[in-house]
Amino acid sequence: MKIDDTLGFAFRSLRGYPLRTGLMLLAMAIGVASVVLLTALGEGARRYVTQEFTSLGTHLLIVLPGRSETTGGPPPLLGETPRDLTLEDALALLRSSAVRRVAPVMVGSAPVARDGLSRETVILGTTAAMAEVRNLSMAQGRFLPAGEASRAEAHCVLGNKLKTELFGNTSPLGRFVRIGERRFRVIGALAPKGQSLGVDISDVAIIPVASASALFNRVSLFRILVQARGRDAIPRAKEAVLEIIRERHDGEDDITVITQDAMLATFDRIFKTLTLAVAGIAAISLAVAGILIMNVMLVAVSQRTGEIGLLKALGAPGGQILHLFLSESAMLSLVGAALGLLLAGGGLVLAERFFPNFPMAAPAWALLAAVGVALASGLVFGVMPARRAARLDPVAALSRR
Repeated sequence: MKIDDTLGFAFRSLRGYPLRTGLMLLAMAIGVASVVLLTALGEGARRYVTQEFTSLGTHLLIVLPGRSETTGGPPPLLGETPRDLTLEDALALLRSSAVRRVAPVMVGSAPVARDGLSRETVILGTTAAMAEVRNLSMAQGRFLPAGEASRAEAHCVLGNKLKTELFGNTSPLGRFVRIGERRFRVIGALAPKGQSLGVDISDVAIIPVASASALFNRVSLFRILVQARGRDAIPRAKEAVLEIIRERHDGEDDITVITQDAMLATFDRIFKTLTLAVAGIAAISLAVAGILIMNVMLVAVSQRTGEIGLLKALGAPGGQILHLFLSESAMLSLVGAALGLLLAGGGLVLAERFFPNFPMAAPAWALLAAVGVALASGLVFGVMPARRAARLDPVAALSRR
């Protein structure tokens, strides 16, 4: 029997039982769609985290007070605390040739008021370098001017959301706001940026770091953002930061330096593992669909014994009967996989429409794996019914016994 005859026979057999065929196609389609959608969800989470970290800037190192690494030796004395990071520590990092920019960060909370309107919000104390380090863009005016970082200038930059709530559609440039007990002149407003690692950049007020130190009555920095001169300079910049701070802190290694690339690599490994795990869980549904195909095909063999007996009486060998039933299983698997891919594609389109900021996308390997597993499960679980049909005695089959 030729290939086109085999496929035609399998197609007519499946069309003769539309309800049974439809249920098997639905099971296989749901299995394939679940693999693709769950894999796309894991890949989307990985891309989202990568996008969020990239929005922080490029070639970044984050310097935190306190050391997170485990070391040998006796435990620290009771009550010992890590030394604070100061503005002088941050400026000293510029001595390294591997460092391009340094942005000290001091964070606090205070009410921002103007003409009877008041809002408690995050106050960010920093320098002019923050705009370049964090890739901040301006909607109006300018960012903090470059100059002596230790000067407590009374000017500020408002986030887009904060500016809208305090000034509406009018220009805030040159106007004054009260932050805590101090007056600041607004010199700029940030362009909309949205969430970045849980912090809404549109809802902050940015002031000079020296002004923040006076406002909150403290000298300790929240962290220091360091921009290396390039990707290759990141390891040298990290070593320089550790060496300079160690020198300034009397030989103590009391800071933690986190590189942006290290964080991205860690999250990348986590989400790749998570994606494979959820894909494996979803692949179980394909095995269930394969078992359904096996059970339905076993029933089909018992219903079609007369047909099988006639084929064997006409001289069809057992191998030919085996091929016919395996062809039906393969056709069910491939058509079901195609329907599953269409179903998954529709799900991805809906997800993109309702969650435009979450970049869901199924990797190519997931599509190939879903189709491959669907075909393999259909063939593997189709072997038993096919072998049973091939072993029927033609006389017994014709007599439907």
